[in-house]
Amino acid sequence: MKTVSSFTGILVALTVIACWFISIFFLLNWQFSWTNPLVYLMVLVQMHMYTGLFITAHDAMHGTISNHKTINNFFGYLAVFLYAGFFYNRLYTKHHQHHNHVHTVNDPDFAPHGFWKWYFRFMLNYVTVIQLVIMAIAYNVLKIWVPEQNLLLFWVLPSLLSTFQLFYFGTYLPHKGVHDNEYHASTLKKNHFIAFITCYFFGYHLEHHQKPGMPWWQLYKTK
Repeated sequence: MKTVSSFTGILVALTVIACWFISIFFLLNWQFSWTNPLVYLMVLVQMHMYTGLFITAHDAMHGTISNHKTINNFFGYLAVFLYAGFFYNRLYTKHHQHHNHVHTVNDPDFAPHGFWKWYFRFMLNYVTVIQLVIMAIAYNVLKIWVPEQNLLLFWVLPSLLSTFQLFYFGTYLPHKGVHDNEYHASTLKKNHFIAFITCYFFGYHLEHHQKPGMPWWQLYKTK
């Protein structure tokens, strides 16, 4: 059951993608100085923008961007491709395996290991050779026009940091350990500012599993 109108979902998705695009455009063209502390703040801001792209695709996987399937999936394909050359259909299948088989051997997002082993297993489940080829081609094409230090600092590094943000707050923290509910998930204490900054409210993870048809920007209403 959808909880929002198609128009609202599309507007939110467009806003996230536009903010990412505007930010990356100016950062890749920024003649910055390494001594400027704003540079390092912008790395974190851009990391959060990348996480927003993935969360947008995640909403598409649950059909909450638009009731029109083609439009909904378009935003899903666009968001994950901009994120890191991912293919939406592959991520869609695996994400629904996670929801259908949470905390079992058939859950691609679960590994009964420590943080690092779990993280690398998580990444290996999603990263493909063709994706790496796409990103390598994109990098080498972009560096024709963009200074390489800008590419590394504002295009490569934030996307890598974003994988840690998504994994830690959206998978590892809520699903590690033993839980007393059918979703094997915990949730952050109520603090909407922290919940948004850490992972677009996906720290409210038990609530997401309970109401997967609720978009990220409405999850705070469940607390």
